[in-house]
Amino acid sequence: MERKKELKQQFKEIEIEAGIYQIKNTLNGKIFVGSTKNLKTLNGLRFMLETNGGNSIYTEVQKEWQQFGKDAFIIEVLEVLKKKDDPYYNEKEALEELENKWLEKLQPYDEKGYNKRKPS
Repeated sequence: MERKKELKQQFKEIEIEAGIYQIKNTLNGKIFVGSTKNLKTLNGLRFMLETNGGNSIYTEVQKEWQQFGKDAFIIEVLEVLKKKDDPYYNEKEALEELENKWLEKLQPYDEKGYNKRKPS
């Protein structure tokens, strides 16, 4: 019981980091690139995919997760957002810019990935 309390406290003390992640299908090479304000939520994302508790942005990933199984996928952090001590710093905008950088770099669209192109 004491160990459980200790682990909970350690979890709470972990700094919340925003960043960019990818979900990669190792069988066909398709990827999904996304961003989150809290990288700790990636475990919840994995659970959601395993239990088919879908979010509409993951529809295609979800279908293939069911088809190929969880072992066919890797969820990994691509980059952690570096926070700035600047009163004008906007984390949401900075995260969006970082995500756009990775979308541009990896082009996870059509046969290469699960992302939908944003209207220009």
